[in-house]
Amino acid sequence: MNLKRVIWGVLLLGLVVCGFIAYQIYSAIFSPNTNFANEEAYVYIASDADIDEVAQSLEPLLKDLGSFRAVADRKGYSTNIKGGKYAIKKGMSNNDIINTLRSKNLPVRVSFNNQESLFHLAGRIAEQLEADSVSLVSTMNDPDFLATNGFDEDTKLAMYIPNTYEFFWNTDAQGFRDRMFQEYQRFWNDERKKKAAALGLSPTQVAALASIVQKETVKVDERPTVAGVYINRLKRGMPLQADPTVIYAIKKETQNFDTIIKRVLFRDLEIDSPYNTYKYAGLPPGPIAMPDISSIDAVLNPKRHDYLYFVADISNFGYHKFAETLAQHNRNKVQYIRWLNEQKINR
Repeated sequence: MNLKRVIWGVLLLGLVVCGFIAYQIYSAIFSPNTNFANEEAYVYIASDADIDEVAQSLEPLLKDLGSFRAVADRKGYSTNIKGGKYAIKKGMSNNDIINTLRSKNLPVRVSFNNQESLFHLAGRIAEQLEADSVSLVSTMNDPDFLATNGFDEDTKLAMYIPNTYEFFWNTDAQGFRDRMFQEYQRFWNDERKKKAAALGLSPTQVAALASIVQKETVKVDERPTVAGVYINRLKRGMPLQADPTVIYAIKKETQNFDTIIKRVLFRDLEIDSPYNTYKYAGLPPGPIAMPDISSIDAVLNPKRHDYLYFVADISNFGYHKFAETLAQHNRNKVQYIRWLNEQKINR
């Protein structure tokens, strides 16, 4: 009789222990394990991260880091980590979190504007994606890639169309560059190519002219008028005489693209550079910055007029006064020079 009681007692105890263990396992896998007040939190996992680094990223978000690691080992996640950006929702269990980290990499919005060099672009992109600026610069400057796809040292800036794009955060340098080439091809559709050909320009030449228009005016509504001035000059065989190209030539010669030049001096016009459109006729060899879509489309759809000259309008800052004759332009220019001197802008 006593033996039966002992046996039943042992069995009952075993059931209790097994039940407790099963409950602990179930809780570790399926019970909520988040520790933040917001509805969701984001975590960034590096492509080469190990489970210790993942745990370090998740630690501020979890109630029990140990149970997460145990479940991660059990589900095989610890040896199959995938980089990316992930959303951890309030109340998620370890099972939910691991399933999210396995398959729900979220895209991020990547934006860039009118960078003057690939070095500056790389720095901007490295702030938004996992790829570092060194690998980006190296990949974007790859001579084989440039030659294969019709670009060179002067025209490579034209491949990058400033806009906002969606990428996965863990996109590498080559992935970014190749995607930008795809976007470039998509942008230069048959309609835009046809308009460029009607002007006697290639897409990279359009980008070169658009970059000048971009630098000349910040006013989007004025860009077709400015583009029309330069188109008129090109048709007549006149030099473009664009101050932004001289400024770019100075920056390129000194390799200091961060310098600020507000006023072009007569001595600057003598710089011997193919980018100096006072000294060399026609378009510069390539863009002096990355023109945005409004500037490119302004060149492709220039306003029809007879203007050949323009100068900043001091009575309506941001805009310009346009002229058909040099005499009229010189009168407009006198007012602008006087204003520069009054403001003591000497450089």
